[in-house]
Amino acid sequence: MKNYRFGVADLEDIAGMSGRVLLQAIIDGQLPQAPISQALDFWLVEVGDGFAAFEGEPAPHLLNPMGTVHGGWALTLIDSVAACAAHSLLPAGIGYTTVETKGNFSRPIRPDTGRVRAEAKVVSQGRQIVTSEARVLATDGRVLAHGTSTLLIVPPAR
Repeated sequence: MKNYRFGVADLEDIAGMSGRVLLQAIIDGQLPQAPISQALDFWLVEVGDGFAAFEGEPAPHLLNPMGTVHGGWALTLIDSVAACAAHSLLPAGIGYTTVETKGNFSRPIRPDTGRVRAEAKVVSQGRQIVTSEARVLATDGRVLAHGTSTLLIVPPAR
């Protein structure tokens, strides 16, 4: 993992930035990665129009009592990458919030799984709702988990 900064960007630092520009600024280190990225050992690494990718490190502090990575980690990764894919399409000043995230776990994730990559793409964009699909992949391309997120577009406060 690179030496990322973590935190929440000041509103004046992101004013006028489209979603894609803002996300690229996070990747480039001009803005901090989200605080949840530090706690859960995953981070934004790539963005395109309607696309985002994260990488993450399964680690011992993420284990459930059975010794595998808790499913909530993969589900949070799915929600985060899917939301960023949607955010990449939004103009400056427009926000979003998750309405629903669904996940399916295909294989156990263990600390020795190694770095994983989560990729998401927008599959439907309306005026108020965006839906994205996401996959969590092992380094060999095996699908570890997959799911969808539905996001509500939030206009700027008046």
